Amino acid sequence: MGRLATIDVALDEMLVNLAAIVLRLSKPDVTRTPEARRALAQSVHQYAVCAARSSDPRVHELKSQLEETLKPSLRIAVIDGVKVS
Repeated sequence: MGRLATIDVALDEMLVNLAAIVLRLSKPDVTRTPEARRALAQSVHQYAVCAARSSDPRVHELKSQLEETLKPSLRIAVIDGVKVS
């Protein structure tokens, strides 16, 4: 059982490192094109599939952060005909 626990910990560490990479790639200046957004969405989805099997709370927190990157940022541009910055 010790080997399985070691492998599990190693996989969790890999997932944490992978999430850090995907988070860096999720920056708006990197994901400007539709193709880049689709690639990000696919990476986040694949990460979520792997994270679902993990018991490490860091992995689940990072999964939530990654999923947030896919949500569009909403801004109010006009209120009563007045442009808002």
